Amino acid sequence: MNQDELKAAVADAAIEEIKSQLEKDTILGIGTGSTANLFIDRLGPLRHHFKGAVASSKASAERLEKLGIEVFELNSVGTVPFYIDGADEVNTHLHMIKGGGAALTREKIVAACAERFICIADGSKYVPQLGHFPLPVEVIPMARSYVARELVALGAEPVYRQGVVTDNGNQIIDCYEFMIADPVAMEARINAIVGVVTNGLFAARGADVLLLGKEDGVERIALK
Repeated sequence: MNQDELKAAVADAAIEEIKSQLEKDTILGIGTGSTANLFIDRLGPLRHHFKGAVASSKASAERLEKLGIEVFELNSVGTVPFYIDGADEVNTHLHMIKGGGAALTREKIVAACAERFICIADGSKYVPQLGHFPLPVEVIPMARSYVARELVALGAEPVYRQGVVTDNGNQIIDCYEFMIADPVAMEARINAIVGVVTNGLFAARGADVLLLGKEDGVERIALK
């Protein structure tokens, strides 16, 4: 299978993971990106089996609404039973790097409010150590240069993502050449830099289940 077929397979597997647990009042948390989009497309035929969704980006919200799925504000929902999203990298502890699509802050907020985080990814995203994919950091615009200097001090090669403005009106710095030995500690350390909104390490709150698309099928990996 090619990468698109692997993404489609994990999207199908995610539907099977949650389908029997959908109820009329269920509100799902939905992520952002190409794999999440495939999952959203498969939710359309099930739209009468659940109440609606909270989206982690404007793009995902628009895609859901086009399928007739009601989109709710997280503040009016509180918690969601499932958050389904992809990853740019994921390790054996189900820590992730996310934010290639610049939606990391809203993704992290929805993930924090989810009872279970289901990560859907193709096999190329499964790595022994995070850091081959550049780590995104969302920053307040006036703090960009200061944050970049602090990231250099941590050993990263920061690059401003030109022309990108997040849904929150902020900017993105991508950290290259930055292998991460302790994702939980590094997540906290970067978030403590003044001017950082959040970074793309999802380690303090990692995934509960990984549905990993492989040549021989979808592997389900769960830590609990």
